[in-house]
Amino acid sequence: MKDTLLIIEDEALLGNELARFFSKQQWEVRLATHLTNARQLLNESQIDPLVILSDMNLPDGNALDFLEQSKTSLPNSEWIFLTGYGSVTDSVRALRLGAYDFIEKPCGLDRLNMLVEGAARSARAQRRLLQETSQHFNRYTTDALVGRSQKTKAVRDMLKQLSNVPFSSLVITGETGTGKGLITRILHYSGSRASKPLVELNCAAIPKDLLESELFGYEAGAFTGAKKRHRGLLEQADTGTIFLDEIGEMDLNLQGKLLKAVEELRFRRLGSETMVEVDVQIITATNRDLLQQVKNGQFREDLYHRLSVLNIHIPPLRERLEDLRDLVPQFVADCNIKSGKQIKIIPETVWEQLETYDWPGNIRELRNIIERCILLAEGDAFPVQWLQLPNKRPAISGAENTGMYIPLDGTLSLHDIEKLVLQEALLRANNNVTGAARMLRATRETMRYRVQKHHLKYDQD
Repeated sequence: MKDTLLIIEDEALLGNELARFFSKQQWEVRLATHLTNARQLLNESQIDPLVILSDMNLPDGNALDFLEQSKTSLPNSEWIFLTGYGSVTDSVRALRLGAYDFIEKPCGLDRLNMLVEGAARSARAQRRLLQETSQHFNRYTTDALVGRSQKTKAVRDMLKQLSNVPFSSLVITGETGTGKGLITRILHYSGSRASKPLVELNCAAIPKDLLESELFGYEAGAFTGAKKRHRGLLEQADTGTIFLDEIGEMDLNLQGKLLKAVEELRFRRLGSETMVEVDVQIITATNRDLLQQVKNGQFREDLYHRLSVLNIHIPPLRERLEDLRDLVPQFVADCNIKSGKQIKIIPETVWEQLETYDWPGNIRELRNIIERCILLAEGDAFPVQWLQLPNKRPAISGAENTGMYIPLDGTLSLHDIEKLVLQEALLRANNNVTGAARMLRATRETMRYRVQKHHLKYDQD
């Protein structure tokens, strides 16, 4: 299919010559002799020109005014202007409005062809970028949050509301593996900043000494090894969204600088004397209780209140097991595509095990287990033997249930494993700290400290 070139030229001889020439260059050429005629072609014929080649001054108006009026309806078309006499004011305005080029008549056809081809390449690149972005739009709609439970529906309804709200900052809470990153992408790609950058930073994955330079950037010579200027992630996210995962792990001193940047939307790079202004939407996530951290002096109260303009809590998978009936088929289909398998049948014995398991690693653990099963599957039935899950959580007491299951497939951090062990010990000891300490061969004071550290409930004894 040929690309469309719209020529707007009131001189009939020149217009016809240009139309013949570019038709030979494999363009579908549409010729208009004035702006009204061009509007009719665009509206009635519904053409979408890749390039628009237009005279500057036409009988019924200035083509620059037409460009300004058409920026919304023709966002991915490139404009080249021809004029019989040059004007600095017009050329500056043309470039300010986003025109590809501005040239004076007469212009050789070979040179004009080079300009048109260059404009066409630019327009094609813009359209490819738009197509890639729209794929993200389609992938990260609110429907990407799969699940039929009431708790999941409540989160999905909130996301639909927030997608129409230009919020400044938001906090997402939930256990590890519940899908905080997915929620962030849905919020970004469903909102008004969807075509702008989404920059992600895991505060727990970067040493605190490097986190400041990564977030705010630095100037050449700011410290040993800083050979050139580095734009920080806040600056890279300008006009878009920055996602700060595990915000509860951020050092208190850096929290103060982040607070100032969030409030003023400007900051200094390390080693710089000038301020950098940004326009960013800030989404933070944590698996910790930030309010408890505030009480313990581990998180700044002013930063907490500034970030938590809006809050979304994602319930753990064990509290919405109904969602498994939607999540599992989706993950099976995804893994089928990646591995080239054709798993079509999920036996009832598989569902029984999935629905009686606690899922300490939440959706991340579910996805990893399904991927393992699909990779090791033979035939078209889901292999129950590779689930390797306990059918039910171990009972509170009894010699036959002295152990517990802990997945070591990367779904749980050391922090999560410690919390899981403490929860299990408290459960088996009926929430008695002394009894739980005895099971774990720890002192009562050590047990109480660790239980309070993880914000677990226990009976006062």
